[in-house]
Amino acid sequence: MATKPVPPRPAPRLYLASPVVDDPSQLVASLPGLLAAADVAAVLLRLRETDQRTMISRIKALAPPVQDGGAALLLDGHVELVARGGADGAHLTGLAALEDAMPSLKPDRIAGVGGLATRHDSMAAGEAGADYVLFGEPDMKGERPSSEAIAERLQWWDELFEPPCVGFAVSREEAREFAAAGADFVLVGEFIWADPRGPEAALIEVGQAITQAHAAAFGKVTTTGKTTERG
Repeated sequence: MATKPVPPRPAPRLYLASPVVDDPSQLVASLPGLLAAADVAAVLLRLRETDQRTMISRIKALAPPVQDGGAALLLDGHVELVARGGADGAHLTGLAALEDAMPSLKPDRIAGVGGLATRHDSMAAGEAGADYVLFGEPDMKGERPSSEAIAERLQWWDELFEPPCVGFAVSREEAREFAAAGADFVLVGEFIWADPRGPEAALIEVGQAITQAHAAAFGKVTTTGKTTERG
């Protein structure tokens, strides 16, 4: 009896973290081009702390260009502003924050989580219903694990658990490494915005690097439509 062919594993998609937003006008203007240039699944909006009314107006300004570009808009924290601003969900830091946010976000909105220092916390987040787990972001002191340790954690998660995993990459090289390790999404931010060529060129380049690393690690679709598996 012929075995059913395994569909090719999709390449990781990009998760774009914004700069800390005060005046959103420049980001509003640049988002359509950025989202058209690369395969961006979601935008993580980092808001400068101010009064709630002002933050809501900034979310409302940014939600349409993100959503019209086919991506989801997630807030970095600020769960209480998600619905009021028209965002699609929130990214939480730590298991306790996730558990506190679940009643207000579920079932209609996305609840992602990072700040998971141990494998136990990661598994607990998955069991609590997190829509994704993020590995590799800096802690409160700005410190983060080595890229090898992050890749190992992504590979562990990918092999054992169903919810998507996200690798926090601070360079194109890390993005490539995390794609090869089994990340479902790669979060990119500061190095994209700081690129002297502009964020669009940087985003295109990192997207290509991810696709190439994924194809090398997991096989690629040939011109005949068949999948070349990793040997």
